[in-house]
Amino acid sequence: MTRSARAAAAALVLFGGCAPTAEPRGLLGRLWHLEVGPQYRRPPVATPDDFRARIGPADAASFADLPWWQVFGDPALQDLVRGALAGNYDLQSAVARIEEARAQVGVAASDLYPQVGYQGSAEREKSFTPNFPSATFNIFQGAFNVAWEIDIWGRIRRATEAARAQFLATEEVHRGVVVTLVSDVATDYFALLELDRELAIAHESAETYKRTLDVFTRRYVGGTDTKISTSRADANLQSSLANIAALERQITQQEDALSVLLGTNPEPVERGMPLVAQATPVTPPGLTTDLLRRRPDIRQAEQNMINANAEVGVAVANFFPTIGLSAMYGNAGSKIGNVFKNGASVWNIAANVSGPLFQGGRLIESYRAQQAFWDETIAQYRATIVEAFREVADALAAEARLAEQRRAQEAQVVALQQAVRLSLARYETGLSNYIEVLDALQLLYPAENALAQTQRDQLIAVVNLYKALGGGWETS
Repeated sequence: MTRSARAAAAALVLFGGCAPTAEPRGLLGRLWHLEVGPQYRRPPVATPDDFRARIGPADAASFADLPWWQVFGDPALQDLVRGALAGNYDLQSAVARIEEARAQVGVAASDLYPQVGYQGSAEREKSFTPNFPSATFNIFQGAFNVAWEIDIWGRIRRATEAARAQFLATEEVHRGVVVTLVSDVATDYFALLELDRELAIAHESAETYKRTLDVFTRRYVGGTDTKISTSRADANLQSSLANIAALERQITQQEDALSVLLGTNPEPVERGMPLVAQATPVTPPGLTTDLLRRRPDIRQAEQNMINANAEVGVAVANFFPTIGLSAMYGNAGSKIGNVFKNGASVWNIAANVSGPLFQGGRLIESYRAQQAFWDETIAQYRATIVEAFREVADALAAEARLAEQRRAQEAQVVALQQAVRLSLARYETGLSNYIEVLDALQLLYPAENALAQTQRDQLIAVVNLYKALGGGWETS
């Protein structure tokens, strides 16, 4: 057993001495660092000098470099985002995929090193020889073995490079899930606040129409008004009540959607500042070149290119012979107890070379397939960049035009509120009937709803811009 251990240690020293070093030395060192196939170079892409629909002059600073808790100032929203980052199941799944990809890098890199194992066998054999009695033999054998593929052409290193790129791409997928999750929570929260605002307007309109119905009912009973006025007031009241029921349903469903993002069962969602108190932050987009640095989908697309380029190298290396070394040392005996005591020694050291001659075109077609995949990843990379600039331009345009739309709608609401006051004053002085007041109210409440929706859309435009710019990419 001592001889076997010494032989195994000697084999480890032999093959360990051939392990890769930091710097190539001599011909063998240069061969070790040889890698066939193309070296990765980032393909050129066309990027605009400035973002379309940018507001204000170009500035290197971008609000996308801020962590999300500095962008969204509502403490209740911040708590919701923290809860989503801690409990969202899609995010947990993305983290698990990162660990899986990290382990696959180790699997691919393990072939760079000698593979040490053991083997054992037990046999019973009987021989028959003419004119001699038959004999029965027992053979027991135990041995250690070492095998190592010398990665001269870089096939294993290219496979490891591909696995590492896949791992880094998975990390970018995780970052993308984080950015999307934060954006979805903020979007759903602002939509919930807008529904709260619409519900408040609906309750206000219901109260107004109820008072109006009481007035018309008294006038009708007193004979000073017609049934048409009471029917119209009642219709307005029932419309408001139906709207309240619809809004309460939508609020419950919106809260349920937020609960799913948080990884919890459906439950009420705590609010912070109301919609009208939410402030839109200053949103400089920064430089166009920084978009390639921040966007997780662009970074993922580049890692996919690196992966495809490395796989081309693997396909090229498959044309070259595989060179390996192997060693085995062990003992054999007729009794299992004598294998490591008085058994015969068995050892073997071998070098082997194997390579393809004819495989029906499999290797060349594999190479062509990997080359086509490399071209595909380049197209996907460029398409991702174009889509990223489109999303930023859309978000900037929405931010600019929604601000103009909000100013106009706020002026409209102020004008309609004044119209309601004037119509009430005219009605109280007997200059007009109450129908004029109803007409003004029927214009005011939809205008207030439209204004609330625009306020929501403004906040969501900030969220979309933050997401489009790859916001918060440096935060843990």
